[in-house]
Amino acid sequence: MPVNVLVVDDSKLARINAGKALTQLQPDWRRVEAASAAQALDIVAAEPIDIALIDFNMEEKDGLTLAGELRDMHPTMPIAIITANIQDEIIARARALNASFVAKPLTAEGLQGFISGASLRLKSVGK
Repeated sequence: MPVNVLVVDDSKLARINAGKALTQLQPDWRRVEAASAAQALDIVAAEPIDIALIDFNMEEKDGLTLAGELRDMHPTMPIAIITANIQDEIIARARALNASFVAKPLTAEGLQGFISGASLRLKSVGK
């Protein structure tokens, strides 16, 4: 069964970049894209999502707010907040949600630690 990764970013270019980095690390995983938090919530309600990569800076709702909503629905889902806005407060809020923090620009190297941990967590639950 494939691993489904939700990539949420209001920038199409950023979603493409995240997809490339993810494909380098896990070519068999399936990427599902959302351009907004609302679209992401619709996707999560409609299909199984195993991992979420969420941009922090989005128009209608920031990524930490979305991550909190996803955490309520899926307490063990691996979630990463992805942003160039590297502030202690944002990192602390991500950690409080049990979410990882990955700096932009997103690269395979930058994403590798999160993806390795997420893969181990999914294996432990039989995915």
